[in-house]
Amino acid sequence: MTPANPSKLTLWGASTTRTMRPHWALHELRLDYEKQMVTPRSGELQTAHFRALNPREKVPVLQDGDLTLVESAAIVNYLGDNYGADSGLTPAPATRARAGYDQWCFFIMMELDAHTLYVIRKHAGLSELYGEAPAAIRAAEEGFRKQAHVVDLELEDGRPFLLGDTFTGADILLTTCLDWAGVVKISLSDRLIAYAARMHDRTAYASAAALNYSLLPDGRPFETSR
Repeated sequence: MTPANPSKLTLWGASTTRTMRPHWALHELRLDYEKQMVTPRSGELQTAHFRALNPREKVPVLQDGDLTLVESAAIVNYLGDNYGADSGLTPAPATRARAGYDQWCFFIMMELDAHTLYVIRKHAGLSELYGEAPAAIRAAEEGFRKQAHVVDLELEDGRPFLLGDTFTGADILLTTCLDWAGVVKISLSDRLIAYAARMHDRTAYASAAALNYSLLPDGRPFETSR
């Protein structure tokens, strides 16, 4: 596949761990892009212009020429496949390495993001919209700890990254979920804390985080939509 001109890349979204994902991938790949620093649940997402980009009224949104792509994990994978052939950010399609990568990406997005962390977000931070549900929050917290333990076991052999010796988009997804867990005060194992610290030490993480969270007074993520 021949990638489009990267000078046409535009990323919409800022302030959450979900918008952090594509910013981080773009910084890892050292791609120039236009930043549209719109935040979730802001009036900008209800404008006719933005609704034409994403009727879901959610961020992040990536524009690459005439392509518009939503969903943070899909954007990370698209960037790796189209602009990171030599970076290792995404394993080559139709390989066993890619199958393992996809498995972890789907696991992270379902078990750590949607089924647990976002349940907490809905019924704690957005209870005025979704209702208070203390039992659901407790179950989600326990579910996160249970599934995070699976990741902890995977890292038990001392590997530096989730898939082994190479940093990939799965590390972006995992680290942002661990960051989100920290925001909602879910405790992590020492191994996961050390793993997250290694990811935070990456130059691209630091530069992307400084940008993505720049609109927040305390520089910490504000969680809402994908």
